[in-house]
Amino acid sequence: MLFSSNFGQQYRVIVQGTYLDPPAAGATAKPPLPNQVFTTTKDGTVLTGPAAEQAMQQQREQVRQAATKSLLTQGGIALVAVGALAAGFGWLVAGRVLAPLHRVTDTARRIAASPAALHERIALRGPDDEVKNLADAFDTMVERLDHSFDGQRRFVANASHELRTPLTLGRALVEVAMHRRTASADVQELGESLLAINARHEQLIDGLLILADSEKQLTTVYPVNLADVVDHVAGQLGGEAAAAGVEIIRGPGDAPTQGDALLLERLVHNLVQNGIRHNLPDGERWVRVLSRAAGQQVQIAVTNTGPEIPPYEVEALFKPFYRLGAERLVTGKGAGLGLSIVRSVAEAHGGTVSATPRPGGGLEVVVSLPIDPS
Repeated sequence: MLFSSNFGQQYRVIVQGTYLDPPAAGATAKPPLPNQVFTTTKDGTVLTGPAAEQAMQQQREQVRQAATKSLLTQGGIALVAVGALAAGFGWLVAGRVLAPLHRVTDTARRIAASPAALHERIALRGPDDEVKNLADAFDTMVERLDHSFDGQRRFVANASHELRTPLTLGRALVEVAMHRRTASADVQELGESLLAINARHEQLIDGLLILADSEKQLTTVYPVNLADVVDHVAGQLGGEAAAAGVEIIRGPGDAPTQGDALLLERLVHNLVQNGIRHNLPDGERWVRVLSRAAGQQVQIAVTNTGPEIPPYEVEALFKPFYRLGAERLVTGKGAGLGLSIVRSVAEAHGGTVSATPRPGGGLEVVVSLPIDPS
């Protein structure tokens, strides 16, 4: 029997002393040999005994190694191919399943970051499954909140407008009574008190109107450089600062952004005015106003000297009508809406506000707004 392998050799094997190749025609059959293994190589060399067994053992080892190598190579390639296909298929399936959830999450984050984003809806399209039901329920909730906040803003705006007329009329009547030639000193003193109270009410109403306007969605925005706003506000409040003995330190730097110029002016105005009014009674008194660009944002930083403010009271300063200490009284310096308006305007422009107490007294307020992409 000829036994061939992939390794370029052929062997003629005779096992148990019997020739496996049939005898040639007409030849006399040879008697069986003793039990031995015979092999014949390709070139006709006959190997017997241990040499034949060693040659066959080498062939078996070569066949085993070839089979092992083939199994590892082909198996590894198949494993990598199946793993890649499984990963790609899993990525596609997970992307299709999780994409609506990512959309819900992104919308919720935008709405939480700015009340002006309450007009947004997910409006998810697709099969009527659990994810779509979740998105529809979220849209219904946001729509009700939007109607509620919009009604509240309309009420504040309408009530403020309605109150302005009687206040204006009352101020005119008091001024007429005070300037009559027959008016006594008592009448004039009473008129001054009434005018001060009237001015305070007008200031409160103006603050409510601005607060209601700042919580609306900005429909039209224009390029605004906060450095120009800082210069303008510092000029406006220069007289009040000089009368109070407070120095305004300006450090305007280019800070281009986009937004409503009037609301941004009110934001800077409120910060600087708060810094002037809520300062030390004597000693070192100043307000520093800086505008700057910081990466993908622009910042307005207003720092002042003043009384010490506990860190746990800082966040409450941004609540409407909140005042510290004795300024909770009716005779306080403001209406308690200054920082509320600042935060509302900043959020309407996609920005943030942070405040930090200064060591030794005073406050540092930093407003960050998106930089103008152009």
